[in-house]
Amino acid sequence: MKRRRIGRTSLEVTEFSFGAAALGGLYRACPRDQAMETLQAAWDSGIRYFDVAPWYGFGLGERRVGDFLRDQPEDSYVLSTKVGRLMRPVASDKVPSYGYVDPLPFDADYDYSYDGIMRSVDFSYARLGLNRIDILYVHDIGSYTHGKALNEHYLGQLLGSGLKALEELKSSGAIKAYGLGVNEVPVCLDVMREADIDCILLAGRYTLLDRSAVAELLPLCEKKGTSLVVGGVFNSGILATGPVPGAHFDYLPATADVLAKVGAMEDIARRHGVPLAAPAMQFPLRHPSVASVLIGTAKPESLIRNMQLVEPELPASLYAEFEGLTLVAPPLGDEAVRV
Repeated sequence: MKRRRIGRTSLEVTEFSFGAAALGGLYRACPRDQAMETLQAAWDSGIRYFDVAPWYGFGLGERRVGDFLRDQPEDSYVLSTKVGRLMRPVASDKVPSYGYVDPLPFDADYDYSYDGIMRSVDFSYARLGLNRIDILYVHDIGSYTHGKALNEHYLGQLLGSGLKALEELKSSGAIKAYGLGVNEVPVCLDVMREADIDCILLAGRYTLLDRSAVAELLPLCEKKGTSLVVGGVFNSGILATGPVPGAHFDYLPATADVLAKVGAMEDIARRHGVPLAAPAMQFPLRHPSVASVLIGTAKPESLIRNMQLVEPELPASLYAEFEGLTLVAPPLGDEAVRV
């Protein structure tokens, strides 16, 4: 599989990568054997970049990814995890419900400070059982998760001391790159005005449907040499399933407008003899700032099916037909969008 460079670093990642949220039991239980089979399917497909986070199953995702990668040749893969949440043990009957099924018995405290980030890295090493992490993403900073008022506090932590921790880790060689792992554009612009970051894992905002990153973020990434890793290319599933009853967009039931746009997109893809998921998978890599497209699943058959969509490469002329159907996410407002 082809590789692309992360920012101005020497680190290269495969054009398609694996996101491990579902291995932590996101929305449905994921038995350990199934998780290992899915990771093996990703490896067999040529994927060598794996992304996880403490948040995924409250540590369960990191344990599983670490168990798999520990048996792979040293330096044969790239691994990223995230900082910003510290896992705190709780009684078994007090484990919160944040969409994870059968997670480990922890809850999360947000901390984007120097000490919080350093502690988070140490905890991740222990959960992973590995002695290296290549990329660190600051996870879910921004109004999308916290709301405007609370995010001002957390952004102050990050800009005040958290970025210093990340720069120290990079300059010491403990990590090779750092950036943001978020679902929104505004906080990326806020941080990039204050600091040079290597990469952004951006979910759902540079897709065949949602072009929120186009106006300001992509030009700024080109100017500053910041790479994008694009997640959520199916926009919560609707670009894979089509406008079926119950289809979701941006974690919520799709509106009539979104259903209509996706229906028209599906018609275009059908005329070209491909499923809509194929241009959805391939679209982000057409931009030079995009280093990788992240695929997340807990089923080996889904991973294999998705990887069959990346070949052959679709013609550039196809994408022009989708342009009139794209959208931009509305302003976030003052309240958290995702809780």
